[in-house]
Amino acid sequence: MESFFGSMITSAHGMVAQSTRLRVTSENIANVDTPGYTRKIVTFEQLATDEGTEIVTTGPITFGKEEHARIRDPAHPLADPDGTYMGSNVDLMVEIADAREAQRTYEANLRMFDQARQMASSFLDLLRT
Repeated sequence: MESFFGSMITSAHGMVAQSTRLRVTSENIANVDTPGYTRKIVTFEQLATDEGTEIVTTGPITFGKEEHARIRDPAHPLADPDGTYMGSNVDLMVEIADAREAQRTYEANLRMFDQARQMASSFLDLLRT
C-alpha cells in the first residue's frame, strides 16, 4: 500500500514541476516581442524522501544565454543613435516545443497518479471482501 502512495506522491510532484515549467514557458511566449526580455529556463532537481522514494522539484529559474536580437527601427523610443534596440532572446518555436513537452509530461504524470489511485482503491476493495 505504501508503494501506491509513494507513486502518487512522485506523480503529484512531477505535475507541480511541469505546471511551473508550463507557466514559465507561457511567460516567455507572452514576452517574445518585449524589448530586452531575457528568456527564463526552469531547472529540475531530484530529491530523496524519508520514505525512500525520489521526487522531482523545480530548482532555481535561470536565464537563457542566447544573444538578444538587434532590431533596426529608428522610430522606436528605445532606439539608440544607430537606430537599433535590443529585442528579446526568446525563440518562439523553442518555447512552443517546450510547452508541448511540459504538457505531455504533465499528462503522463496525471495518468500515473490516476493508475496508482485506481490500484490502491482496488487493493482496498480486496481487503474489504
